[in-house]
Amino acid sequence: MKNRFALLALAALSGLVYSCTDKSTFTISGTIKNPENVKMAYLLEADSSSISVVDSTAITNDNFSFKHKAPYPNLYKLRLGGAVFDVIAKNGETIKFSTDLKDAKHPYDISGSDESEKIKEYNKIVNYYGDKNAVLVNEYQTKVEAIGHESDSLTAKYAPLFQKNIDASNEEVLKFINNNKKSLAAFYAMTSLDPMKYEQQMVAYADAIKDDFKDNPGVQHFIRQVELIKPVSIGHKAPDFTIAGIDGKPIKLSDYKGKYVMLDFWASWCAPCRHENPNVVKQYAKFHSKGFNILGISLDEKKEDWQQAINADKLTWNHGSDLKRFDGPTESLYRIDAIPSNFIIDPQGVIVAKNITGQSLEDFLNKTFSAAQ
Repeated sequence: MKNRFALLALAALSGLVYSCTDKSTFTISGTIKNPENVKMAYLLEADSSSISVVDSTAITNDNFSFKHKAPYPNLYKLRLGGAVFDVIAKNGETIKFSTDLKDAKHPYDISGSDESEKIKEYNKIVNYYGDKNAVLVNEYQTKVEAIGHESDSLTAKYAPLFQKNIDASNEEVLKFINNNKKSLAAFYAMTSLDPMKYEQQMVAYADAIKDDFKDNPGVQHFIRQVELIKPVSIGHKAPDFTIAGIDGKPIKLSDYKGKYVMLDFWASWCAPCRHENPNVVKQYAKFHSKGFNILGISLDEKKEDWQQAINADKLTWNHGSDLKRFDGPTESLYRIDAIPSNFIIDPQGVIVAKNITGQSLEDFLNKTFSAAQ
């Protein structure tokens, strides 16, 4: 009987201890193998615009510990010497962390936080493809050193391989996001992607999480920004506008009703724009007779610079400009914050493609106009 009461008392005490766990903070207990000269551990907090150190502690007997209050579940980083590890923490969690700093790849184990395990899964994807590209970079540099100079043929060989790895990495990241939409790790993964290339996916993702993570300002800022972009995203009607042509006469988007038109935002001072212009000229020559039109919209401030670039690059289509760089009304309407940027609009006035250049532009036009015939 005494043993029974003792067991009941122990169970009650265990329950009391469990119920008294501090839910107002989280803790991270870390163990480090081979810390060598690393004497301090730092806890960094990430928000929508910056990363800052919020705590630090000495590493004693290969161990360290943090106790911190999280106003909301958020991304934190552990900095141990030159190594940085991602942790997503919320109040009430007891997180266990361990790593071996002698291993250059810095593998680590983490438990007590499902979100931290998810962000580790995401980082595994990024690191895998990052390592593959590092091998390519080393190969390229070795061959450049062997011949003593940069080589167009080497660049032509390695650039597509490099890009292939980046594209494969992004596809894996998108799969991760789709499989973990209710995880903060998916949000951080989404923000790592190029917003110009993956805008459609970002719009769909923002719609999917609009009722989640309401206490996280970084997530809410992302959703608000995507809502601003949404009216000029693929699948939406292109908003009409009027802009002054280079001859001073007004040009309206509605002038192109019933036609395919590409709005090409560029500037004489934009090196990537000027680099892309020969490709745009090539595609215009190939597809204009099939119904492809272009309206160039310059972000120049001086008409003479604008005109000189048009002449030099042989841009024979219509051109307009607000002559106000990124502050013009047309640029504001289309949410232009980087160039080159383009919008392809179909005969019904719907945006059907955005920000496609190089071979991707030719592929899109081939597909579009072969299907139209």
